[in-house]
Amino acid sequence: MTDKTDNAAGPLIIERVETTLRLTLANPPANALSMAMISELQSALDKAANDRTVRVVVIAAAGKVFCAGHDLKEMTAHRADADGGKTFFEDIMKACAKLMQSIVKLPKPVIAEIGGIASAAGCQLVASCDLAISTDKATFATPGVNIGLFCSTPMVALSRNISHKHAMEMLLTGEQIDASSAREYGLINRVVPEEYLTHVVMKYAESIASKSPLTIKIGKEAFYRQAEMNLTDAYDYASNVMVENMMTGDANEGICAFVEKRAPEWKGE
Repeated sequence: MTDKTDNAAGPLIIERVETTLRLTLANPPANALSMAMISELQSALDKAANDRTVRVVVIAAAGKVFCAGHDLKEMTAHRADADGGKTFFEDIMKACAKLMQSIVKLPKPVIAEIGGIASAAGCQLVASCDLAISTDKATFATPGVNIGLFCSTPMVALSRNISHKHAMEMLLTGEQIDASSAREYGLINRVVPEEYLTHVVMKYAESIASKSPLTIKIGKEAFYRQAEMNLTDAYDYASNVMVENMMTGDANEGICAFVEKRAPEWKGE
């Protein structure tokens, strides 16, 4: 079952497909992360975080560009402000940083569905998602250096996904990489033919949604927290998480179902 939220006035299409929430950037050709787009995405994610019926979130885009980054026309227009645009620049960078962190902190997995160009903050958006699947025609870049604006905020997400050498290559040259290279670098999970993109993404979503939502929540939070720790602290933390997870009803149900060779019935507790 698919339900579409009426959001005609905004740049984001919001749909429900069973337990998956699909957020489609719909302001082509660039699908830029304007202040309005960031606000719409933030609002949708905030609602999803508290909606027990949402198990997975997919971020997709309409048109040939996934997301070209920030709206440079919008930003340039604010140079006419009394402070030369500084307040607006601070506000939009803060809002964008909050959005990217909200994706990481969301207690449900977020999958990027990339059918075209993902550039600058658009590449940052891909890197911030838990999983990323693209077509073989998609390209990725952090080209700010070409216009005198180093992609410093995209760098944060990029450097946490791929090796430092690959990240610096993208940041220093500003050149596009193809989908095959992005997969080799570790920026995306899979490359599929264009006609199968949504089907494959939704298969991933369906598989994840079949798991215990509580276990997924515990695991996602633990993954990102331990990644910032040293080895000893990470094992101490993960061991405690494992014990707490074992004490949940869903863990008991899952183990019993496995032993009894039946399908588990998740309660989310």
